[in-house]
Amino acid sequence: MGSGTGVRYSGKLKMHWNWSLYLAFALIPFSAAMYLLDHRAGLAATAFTAFYFLGILFVWFYYRPRILRAIVRFASRYGTVQAQVLKQLEIAASIVDKDGNVLWMNDKMCEMTGRPAWFQRNIMSIFPYLSKAVFPDSDEDKNIDLVYEDRQLRAHLQRIPLDNLISDSELIEAIDPESGSVVYMIYFVDETELRELRIENKEQRGVVALLYLDNYEEAMDDVDEVHSSLMNVLVDREINKYCQAHKALSKKLEKDKYLVIMNQKSLEQSIEDHFSVLEEVKTIHIGNEIEMTISVGVGAGGEDYNHNYDLAHSAIEMALGRGGDQAVVNRDGHMQFFGGKSAGGERYTRVKARVKAQAMREIMEGAGSVLAMGHKLPDMDSLGAAMGIYRAARTIGKNAWVVVGDDCASIRSWMDLLRENTEYGEEIFISPEEALKRCDSKTALFVVDTSRRNRVECEELLEKTRSIIVLDHHRQTTEQIQNAALSYIEPTASSASEMVAEVLQYFEENVKLRSLEADCMYAGIVIDTNNFVAKTGARTFEAAAYLRRSGADVVRVRKMLREDMDSYKARAEAVRHAENFMGSYAISILPSEGLRNPNVVGAQAANELLNIVGVKASFVVTNYDRRIFISARAIDEVNVQLIMERLGGGGHMNIAGAQLTDITCEEAVEKLKETLIAMTEAEEI
Repeated sequence: MGSGTGVRYSGKLKMHWNWSLYLAFALIPFSAAMYLLDHRAGLAATAFTAFYFLGILFVWFYYRPRILRAIVRFASRYGTVQAQVLKQLEIAASIVDKDGNVLWMNDKMCEMTGRPAWFQRNIMSIFPYLSKAVFPDSDEDKNIDLVYEDRQLRAHLQRIPLDNLISDSELIEAIDPESGSVVYMIYFVDETELRELRIENKEQRGVVALLYLDNYEEAMDDVDEVHSSLMNVLVDREINKYCQAHKALSKKLEKDKYLVIMNQKSLEQSIEDHFSVLEEVKTIHIGNEIEMTISVGVGAGGEDYNHNYDLAHSAIEMALGRGGDQAVVNRDGHMQFFGGKSAGGERYTRVKARVKAQAMREIMEGAGSVLAMGHKLPDMDSLGAAMGIYRAARTIGKNAWVVVGDDCASIRSWMDLLRENTEYGEEIFISPEEALKRCDSKTALFVVDTSRRNRVECEELLEKTRSIIVLDHHRQTTEQIQNAALSYIEPTASSASEMVAEVLQYFEENVKLRSLEADCMYAGIVIDTNNFVAKTGARTFEAAAYLRRSGADVVRVRKMLREDMDSYKARAEAVRHAENFMGSYAISILPSEGLRNPNVVGAQAANELLNIVGVKASFVVTNYDRRIFISARAIDEVNVQLIMERLGGGGHMNIAGAQLTDITCEEAVEKLKETLIAMTEAEEI
């Protein structure tokens, strides 16, 4: 018979045990013979035989497994010199059987657990996690992290087949070498100090941050010389106080730029307080009406300080490209965003527009042809900006086309109007497939009204040319076009049409917009600003004035922007069934059946909901072309762009949106509500 260890006696020890059993059976005929001599002697012999037989069975079944385990333990202790060394090793070690019962422990194991060397209970009584289920079932070793009395341990489990362990033994042998009977060697390595050092090492890694004052010149111009000096001092004090609180080193590079060196632990503290320096700088008021804001770009996770500085530079560019007043943490290409709750003021100037115009003209002059491309599901702003680029290219004698896909219902009437004009004809608009045929390495590709690679009308065009120019007024995201030869992104602009209108004024003296082109650009500004109400600045009116001088007809634009009765009723239904969520947010589902442009109508309904008292932000959900569109609008209290980014979208602080797939309108509303609750609790909105 075997034992729980999967071994049995062999050699002389087996002979010793078997002879005692043979003797027990030999006493049976002896007792029978005694009956022939004397009845009482036979009874005595029978009683002795039964007692002896029961004793042998008791020893066989009770002591035999324990003796076998003792022999295994003995072999582990004294079989070799290596075993003795293992016993005195400074690493806790133990041998257990396949059920987890302890067969042997070395001195360090006894010291660590406080158990005696003869401890024979299951290993789970010491480490509850070390059950049979976690033992390795192959020859590959296994490591398991454990916690024992506030110590961090790594248990290294090694599977040892019994036939290998006792192959040279003359006392015991495996019952069935093919059965896979095993024991397990477990080493316990105390990694408490090592892990603490790893954490400390990680916390001490260098991090580089760049701090830029967004509107330094504007804020300083808003106060007199005496107060401007005081404001400089107060800003320096707030930044230095913040850096000292986070044990960071700051160095002023320029009047509005700072370099900050900190460690990873300080960065995590800054993330926990959501970069409170963003709000602390805003508290500086010494008679200035313009609020000072700051942008932070952090580079972390790089190979060295130079790499982190490059990451920080990319992060600060992203922060400024998203409108400023926010912090961006760039962990080796993975960006996190904090702040950005306030609306950015106008920061782009005529000088910048003139520089961009000259650069665009140089690229156009060196190109063989020009393509203007907007985003998928193009709107009036996308079309207006593309028409402005078309006119600029035609002015310097370049062939130009506007790339438009099939999903263009919202601008179909404008496209038909342009095609009917003899000056343009059918050739002005081409499909993405046709654009791919006409595009080559010498083609200048203008991407307008988007800077996101996955949102352009034809992503393949980005790979076919080296001259890519991006003009966009949306806040940048991590999905932006990376290989652009020229990028002009101004989140403070109202629309892409406004940006193009300003560029055209410095592009060429002889640029003369046609009336239809001016109408398209004017309509783009009107729609994106909700009739010059939302996100409208001084430059917006200047661009509109330029378009009016170029022949834009306000009456004609208004007529073209009129909607049909079904769209008007649907919009009214969306407003009527709007839900007041959390006392601040109006949420509604637009009935899209029978509508040509439900996403446009949804945006109009969201604008209407802002006219209700108490509504800080409005959200209208629309089902269109097997996708769910969310139009988000706000006035000045909530940054809807941050909310839409959580849902995979983007936009501006006051105008944003998102597209969802594989979801119903009702599910989209629930997802939106969960996002609003989570962001409100985290004080992110």
